[in-house]
Amino acid sequence: MRIVMLAPFGIRPRGTLLARMLPLARALVRRGYTVSIVAPPVHNPEDAGTRVVHDGVPVVHTLPLGPGLAGALRQPGAMLRQALAEQPDLLHLFKPRGFGGLAALFARALRPTLPLVVDADDWEGWGGWNDLLPYPAYARQLFAWQERDLPRHAAAVTVASRTLESLVWAMGVAPARVFYLPNGLATPQAPLARDMDDAASPALVLYTRFWELDIAELAAALAAIHLRRPDARLIVVGRGERGEERELRARAERAGFAAMLDERGWLDPAQIPATLAEAGIALAPARDTLINRARCSAKLLELLGTGLAVVASDVGEARTFIEHERSGLLAPPGNPGALAAAALRLLDDPALRARLAAGARQAAAHYAWENLATVAERAYTVAMR
Repeated sequence: MRIVMLAPFGIRPRGTLLARMLPLARALVRRGYTVSIVAPPVHNPEDAGTRVVHDGVPVVHTLPLGPGLAGALRQPGAMLRQALAEQPDLLHLFKPRGFGGLAALFARALRPTLPLVVDADDWEGWGGWNDLLPYPAYARQLFAWQERDLPRHAAAVTVASRTLESLVWAMGVAPARVFYLPNGLATPQAPLARDMDDAASPALVLYTRFWELDIAELAAALAAIHLRRPDARLIVVGRGERGEERELRARAERAGFAAMLDERGWLDPAQIPATLAEAGIALAPARDTLINRARCSAKLLELLGTGLAVVASDVGEARTFIEHERSGLLAPPGNPGALAAAALRLLDDPALRARLAAGARQAAAHYAWENLATVAERAYTVAMR
């Protein structure tokens, strides 16, 4: 079977294409499929017009968007022409929105017998990214409509979370056509060498884009940790969509734990394993919101796979990935005291850290893309019928 995947944006952002589409495509290629990815160079215009093969998967970036609205309107047609040039037996659209969503809509009009599978890995409409990012009003209306309409017209739908599964059912899509396909790990990760007890400053890590968490809650928890363990430091990997890291730093200075913060900003993906190896504990706080319930955090799975003892808010897919007291600790969202208490338990108990780290790696192993590719295969089988 020849499968063409339609991406929401290019390969440069550390997001859907790099963390979800490409590893799934690679796993499918190893299972005998022919898979290519067509992507608009939304965030990476320097890649426009390129075709690069990644482990047997061609990633084709279409031509530049062009100036103004006219240039943007040409992009869905360019994506569809490139997709059809790959002679697909099936299209798999990732994120039912934007240029890829319009290309899929055009495909249904021009090639109604070409099966379409739609993938949802986030909630894009109201209560989701529409509320987080400064989209113009027409784009918000378009994205919300695409998210409701495209799954209903797809031959099958893959979803990254149980919340998305329920939302797609509520759109009227038959459960037999909806397939739970969480994020996964590309390869088993080697255990990271670490010994926090010998470190001068025991380290925790926060790997985040900040929008998913409540900074006031995080700051209160960090102040409590610093009060009990002033030797502990927090490695912060990532930045906020609107510079939220500056708010955390300001709160830290006011509360007296600024010395605890070790801010690294965005790192090249190749640098992240070594950075995570500096810590033994990971914090993964999250607000209890629709978007956090709907998403499937690839970062959380990465933290578990590298053998970190994780403290996560009990929101959405965190409960699927983590079994409390066996593969990590779950804390109720909105409770900074509980978050701090769980982190302090791990700081004070090396045996508990080691046990949870081993459980985390064992839990993460179930989410290898090699295993998850079989879910995509079942979706394709239903779609081809």
